[in-house]
Amino acid sequence: MTDIAIRLRGVAKSFGGMRILNDINIDIEKGSVHALVGENGAGKSSVGKIIGGYYSADEGVVEVFGEAVTRFSPRDALGRGIAMIHQELQLVPELTVLENVFLGLESNTAGFLRKGDLARFHALEETCDFGLNPHSRIADMRIAERQKVEIMRAIAREARVIIMDEPTSSLTEDEAERLHQLIARLKARDVTVIYVSHFLDHILANCDRVTIMRDGKVIRTDAIAGETKNSLVDSMLGEASEISWPTLPPRPAEQATPIVEMENVATATGLSDITLKIFPGEIVGLIGLVGSGRSEVARALFGADPIVSGRYAIGGVVQSRRLKVPRAIAQGIAFVPEDRRKQGLVLTQTTRPNISLASLGNISRHGFINHGLERSRARKMIDHFGIVPSAIDGKVAFYSGGNQQKVLLSKWAVEKPRLLILDEPSRGVDIGARQSIHEFIIEMAENGVAVLLISSELEEVINLSHRGYLMSDGRIFAETDCRDTTVDEALHRIFEEQGAVSRGKEVTQP
Repeated sequence: MTDIAIRLRGVAKSFGGMRILNDINIDIEKGSVHALVGENGAGKSSVGKIIGGYYSADEGVVEVFGEAVTRFSPRDALGRGIAMIHQELQLVPELTVLENVFLGLESNTAGFLRKGDLARFHALEETCDFGLNPHSRIADMRIAERQKVEIMRAIAREARVIIMDEPTSSLTEDEAERLHQLIARLKARDVTVIYVSHFLDHILANCDRVTIMRDGKVIRTDAIAGETKNSLVDSMLGEASEISWPTLPPRPAEQATPIVEMENVATATGLSDITLKIFPGEIVGLIGLVGSGRSEVARALFGADPIVSGRYAIGGVVQSRRLKVPRAIAQGIAFVPEDRRKQGLVLTQTTRPNISLASLGNISRHGFINHGLERSRARKMIDHFGIVPSAIDGKVAFYSGGNQQKVLLSKWAVEKPRLLILDEPSRGVDIGARQSIHEFIIEMAENGVAVLLISSELEEVINLSHRGYLMSDGRIFAETDCRDTTVDEALHRIFEEQGAVSRGKEVTQP
């Protein structure tokens, strides 16, 4: 018993009469890195939330360091040394990094705050090596940086068990490697890490044991030694599966009028010298590292960020620099943002209104929605994408990440757009959902939709795009044919460009 940090026996959980976990039996050893893998909706995040006190088990027993627990809450879990890093970040946007990291743990005397937290932060930063500014406001930070804050917050609580739900989903490979080095240091201090991820390479390289789940049940738990990516996928999907990329449709001939065209565009968000064009039926990727300006290009195309100079045309019609989102949508521009919960979905609404949200004018008359038409359109999208649960009015807030992403894609697919902008479309989704999303991208291109693809996984961008624009420091500096480009070649050119820019800055400094 002393070697087991967490033990689940016969654990079950239901929501709204739907069983999401059934007869879960798992032993997680002290001082180990234990992976939970499975398709979206398999139940792995729900297991993590039961261990972290966010859900209560309807049946079964949860033991923490040999002691059975009941009426478990997040506060109770913290009291027992369990902290959870959520896939959907739980930070206070208006507070600083420092304030979020030590929220609830502030240094105080008789209830009055002391100024000792900055020294504590610097000591914590030496352990984590994330390079964060303690005074930065969370609302001004990229998702990748916010994810680091979540990780620091868990470490600050000196937890004996840390549940990490998709901890590398927004990190670059270099940042992920530093996180894995941190996990190794935690393991050496006898901290147990429960690692929930869809990045199977990360699991194979950094975990000791793996529990594979499917349809709310445990399929098997084994040592990671001897596992391969395909052996994990086979168990996850229940059939022999090969990991592959879909075949791109032929690249369309460049027509006289591209769907969108930017020439020497600069924005208030730091973009400069953005020149690009995308033709009907063409998939174009933005290839760059986190912070290179890829998302800012997407937001400018969608009218979310103001353009301060340059030319932007949609279907050959030059747009005002005061272009706003409603006008962009009216001209057929669709945008799937990287943060689906905060920017893409309305979590207080069900599947049906979320799918209808961007096209209410097409199903309304005199301000009244045709609910019969709305239901039939929602049913068509649910069946097309295989959204689970399949209820038209399912509670989206409780869906898995992959199924939430499918609802978000449905919002734009229900009315075929002219340009579909996808920012991190497969972030935090399982292999099965990822394949569905890739097939959807191909389907859109085959139907004449122009697609702009952004992903931190450069392999995904290059394998799914006809052409790519290389970005660094808020600029597009080159164009490439993705059919003749490798990830290594793209990275080499990006790093070479960064070096050239850095040398140029050194030369021009007074």
